[in-house]
Amino acid sequence: MVAIAANGFHQARSIGSRNTTARSRLCSNTRTSNTRTGIFEHSLLLPQFPLPLSPRSSGEPKTAIVSIECQNSQNPNGRQHCRYGLQIIHAKLGNNTDVFLTLGMSKEIVIEAGRAERQYWQDLWGYRELFYFLSWRDILVRYKQTYIGIAWGLIRPLLQMLVLTFIFRYVAKLDSPGEAPYLVLVMSALLPWNFFATTLTSCSSSLVANRNLVSKIYFPRLIVPVSTMIVNLVDLSVSASILIALMLWFDYFPTWRIVTLPLFLLLAILAALGLGLWMATLNVEYRDFRYIVPFITQLGTYISPVGFSSTEIPENLRFAYSLNPMVGAIDGFRWAILRDDIQLYWPGVILSALLVLLLFFSGIWFFRRMERTFADVI
Repeated sequence: MVAIAANGFHQARSIGSRNTTARSRLCSNTRTSNTRTGIFEHSLLLPQFPLPLSPRSSGEPKTAIVSIECQNSQNPNGRQHCRYGLQIIHAKLGNNTDVFLTLGMSKEIVIEAGRAERQYWQDLWGYRELFYFLSWRDILVRYKQTYIGIAWGLIRPLLQMLVLTFIFRYVAKLDSPGEAPYLVLVMSALLPWNFFATTLTSCSSSLVANRNLVSKIYFPRLIVPVSTMIVNLVDLSVSASILIALMLWFDYFPTWRIVTLPLFLLLAILAALGLGLWMATLNVEYRDFRYIVPFITQLGTYISPVGFSSTEIPENLRFAYSLNPMVGAIDGFRWAILRDDIQLYWPGVILSALLVLLLFFSGIWFFRRMERTFADVI
């Protein structure tokens, strides 16, 4: 428990019927040598919930208090130790007696110059529940108030597959390598590409879409763009059912190479997050990028090997073609799914993988560099 029980506290006041606000005031200000201790004013908005207090209780707890006790040591580093905890208090008994209860656990934070930078990645783990709730929120609202719901996750890739097959197979007269059905060839590329395109789009606009959250409270901002990836993984798993149905229809099944599929999925995830972090950071300052990202995804559908095989590219241009970071992921998906009908161009895959790693780590670096300015300019 926090030390508020030892120091005592003054007033707590309740506002509203469904939401309550409480305020803890400065309760003590004692000095010992080089240390000053006190409970500082803080506010919190919480929903009410029932908490039985005693058989004579005539109401519910009305007030929530967050108390913070800080010890400010007088040292050159300006280090400050804070303990905080959540207090649920203030219920009326039948005889109008006030009862105060304390719930929750305390946690100690050391506030020190430069410490936030050093503990950033530890904070990401500490705020993992926020990551979970943001991801779950995106999943819930993805197809909310739609008539056919999650079926949209099937209709979109199905129509894309049919259109690309018509354009490249019947208009451009391109063929599938080996015995692989052309529909399976296209669908095996649409899975990583659609994941990349939707993740890039949602990631690039995530900070602006959550501007109220970003500008008002502290948390590692990296959680916001990364959390958008989860709902797209759900869409990917739904779309994969189309590929499975096609394999059953054509009696065409993968070999042992299917076990390497998670590696190429990881490559697509890193590519989407790397470019998405760049676009999300730039979009905070320059809103022009909300128009650039859809252009990139639309153009990339036709210049990436989605509707055709990379073997259609002239051999002397394949290495340069692999400068597209999604070429390695798409070819890897096909290599893992299409038996021996597809052979990997390993120099191109390695080049794409190196570019993806560069894009990913540079995206994190640029995001972290600009993160401190988000709340001011968003």
